[in-house]
Amino acid sequence: MTDGIYILGNDVVFDHLVALLNSLEVNGAKNIPVCIIPYNDNLQKVRVEIASRTNVTLFENTDSILFWEDFATVVWTSHQKAQKNWQAKGWAPVHCLGMHRKFCCFDGPFDKFIYFDADTLLMGSLDYIYQKIDEFDWVTNDFQYKSDLNYVFDLSSKKLAEVFEIERLESQIFCAGWFASRKNVLNRNNLAELLNKLTSGESEILSLRGTDQPLFNYLVPRSGISFYNFAYHQAEQVTGNHWSSQFDVIDYVLYDKGRRLTYLHYMSISAAQFTRLCAGEDVEIPYRDVFLHYRYLHSPETRPKLVSLNLLVRLQRNFKSWGIQRVNNVLFKLRIFIKKD
Repeated sequence: MTDGIYILGNDVVFDHLVALLNSLEVNGAKNIPVCIIPYNDNLQKVRVEIASRTNVTLFENTDSILFWEDFATVVWTSHQKAQKNWQAKGWAPVHCLGMHRKFCCFDGPFDKFIYFDADTLLMGSLDYIYQKIDEFDWVTNDFQYKSDLNYVFDLSSKKLAEVFEIERLESQIFCAGWFASRKNVLNRNNLAELLNKLTSGESEILSLRGTDQPLFNYLVPRSGISFYNFAYHQAEQVTGNHWSSQFDVIDYVLYDKGRRLTYLHYMSISAAQFTRLCAGEDVEIPYRDVFLHYRYLHSPETRPKLVSLNLLVRLQRNFKSWGIQRVNNVLFKLRIFIKKD
């Protein structure tokens, strides 16, 4: 059996991608093959990087990509609330369609795999994760279950309680930015039945506050596959993994109360901030030196010397952000007024 790692990426997250690949190389996954799933066709720098590495390939199964994009499109276009909401915002029928390409993991070359969002750094061995996949169909290691269920499911939907047992569901939600499973766990046979349920009304229980994450969290429990979350089932023994936590840094590896992390996830910090950082701007990012260490691991001479922006530029940027928020607030209130009228 072939163990592997999948990463969703393109040139927008290139700095993230290089840092992640380098962290995989030095923190325990050097001999594990990596396959990059393209978020879209913006891949010029990614292709050059792949060509420079012996164990990294690009996922090029067009049939799989089209299948999962079609699957996501059918699901979300059957979600009337989503369509009404997204149309009002001027969005496409499927918000962030490229995010749903990570489902291609189930059609790829690896029998057992771990999926990483690009904005992640490996900190420690993955052996225990691959071993657990022998026991369970789906393995995670995050504390998403402690967050608001509304990020994943629409609690205002009466159908939610008809589909799932809410109390049990609260303990099983997970972050779709990092998970482990096996090839064909989600396959054309069980997906046909699941799609029928979704288009028959169950899609309305999916939250609009995520992209692919609500769909992942629906498919796993609804398919009946076995599930294990280290952060839930062994909560006292695992570490945190989110950038907002306070970790100790020793030789560019993070530790949580003496225990080595498996991975660090920079979720919710925009890729643009990392791009500006790597362009030399003095951007405040948690564990910045750790990220820069891995980003420039093989080319330390190109690591930028950070320069703070002058006050005028900072004020202009802050004013622009404030202005955009004000406009969005006005538009939201206007929609409410029109709706009441």
